[in-house]
This record gives sequence, structure tokens and C-alpha cells, in this order.
Amino acid sequence: MGDCWQSQKVIGNIVRAVARARDSGVPVVWVQHEGDDLPKDSVAWQLVPELVPAAEDTRIFKRYPSSFEETELEEALSRLGTTGIVLAGAQTNWCIRATAYAALDRGYDLTLVKDAHTTSSIDLGNGSRLEASSMVMDLNIAMKWLSYPGRQTTAVESDELAF
Repeated sequence: MGDCWQSQKVIGNIVRAVARARDSGVPVVWVQHEGDDLPKDSVAWQLVPELVPAAEDTRIFKRYPSSFEETELEEALSRLGTTGIVLAGAQTNWCIRATAYAALDRGYDLTLVKDAHTTSSIDLGNGSRLEASSMVMDLNIAMKWLSYPGRQTTAVESDELAF
């Protein structure tokens, strides 16, 4: 996450959101990606020092962009009695987007924390560049206005989170 757009601000917002969730008695679930390019337990795989799971937090490890694919996330959320997800983290255009849509497809309400997700810009190789800030803004807009039957979606700033 360190080389992503506004990473220090996003990390700080995640830290505060996690603290507020814990203070409100809301379970915190950490999902961490691993893959051939990001081997589990490698230096690059480690969470940044500011993001520290507590002993009572749930940890999920994944290999695909969606946090639900071939993981125990859905079972963990069921055990916790979860009906809604507050989503933050990295990579907006891959993992956050895939997880957001997967959560909605599975019937969860979704709150995207607008200032607590990030990504890196992409060089498209043809003289064009897809800016990280645009990808973040695009997902924020989509989650604010998207509607699914029987589910609520929203996007809020971290200081507006209500647990």
C-alpha cells in the first residue's frame, strides 16, 4: 500500500475506522492478498506497521481479487451475524471493487469508506495513463448511487462512519 495514491492518508483513515469499529463493539475482519507475485510471509506481503490486527479480529487470506472467492470469509461473516460490510483497503480497481460487488451479490449491505481505499496509477502503454485518483473517485460514485433490491449501498468519509 506504501506506493499507492495518498497512502499515508488512507492508512490513517483505516486506523481510525478500525478503532471506531472496535470502540463500538463491531467485529473487524482483515483480508490479506497473497499470490505468486506476493508470496505469503514475504516482506512485501506484510501489512504496513500502522495496521495491526487484534487477537480477537478475524483474519482471512485470499488469492483472488474478491475476498469471497475460495476463502472462508462468508462463513466468518455468518458466524459473526454480519448483514453489512464496511469496506476499506487496497487496490481499489481490483480487490476493493471485486469485493464490493461480491458482497452486494451475496446480499450484504455495503458501506465503502471513500477516503480509506487506494490504488496505484496504471500506465496503459499507449501514452495514456489511468490515474489512481480517478479509479478511487469512480468506485466512490458507483457505491453511492448503485442500488440492489433489498440492500443498501453507500460511500462515506471515514469521519462520517456510524457503527
